[in-house]
Amino acid sequence: MPQPSDLICVGAIAGAYGVRGDVRLKSFCAVPEDITAYAPLTDESGTRSFDLELTGTIASGFAARIAGVTTKEAADALRGLRLYAPRDRLPSLPDDEFYHADLIGLDVHDTGGARLGRVTAVQNHGASDLLEIDTGTGRATVLLPFTLAVVPTVDLSARRIVADPPEGLF
Repeated sequence: MPQPSDLICVGAIAGAYGVRGDVRLKSFCAVPEDITAYAPLTDESGTRSFDLELTGTIASGFAARIAGVTTKEAADALRGLRLYAPRDRLPSLPDDEFYHADLIGLDVHDTGGARLGRVTAVQNHGASDLLEIDTGTGRATVLLPFTLAVVPTVDLSARRIVADPPEGLF
């Protein structure tokens, strides 16, 4: 059984689609249709397994059928379930690309070496990725644009990000 650290979130179930047990599926893959290539998918703990088949494209992603789910009620019970694939089933990334799971938990420092905080999440609201940074001050988190100009260095082996944030952001 894969360990949680070996799992990468590749999608989520948004609820039922129709009355025969199909679900609305959001894919987080670079090529959304590739989510089926990584099946069977699991829950976050890696204990439950899900075989899925895409049955159509809908406005918010895909309609999909999950083996063993045959009713609207069973499909609705899966709403919000995040689907994971073992890291070794996913493609290798170029040096300048990262899985979101690899960025969460990294310490963020400015170019002078001062600690700015720790990445708690990676958000994307359409334009580009934003690193959500907990500054440790008890204030609201800070959203840092994840661009080469603002984040010139990501060192996964040192578990550290070097950022050059816009003036006044922190």
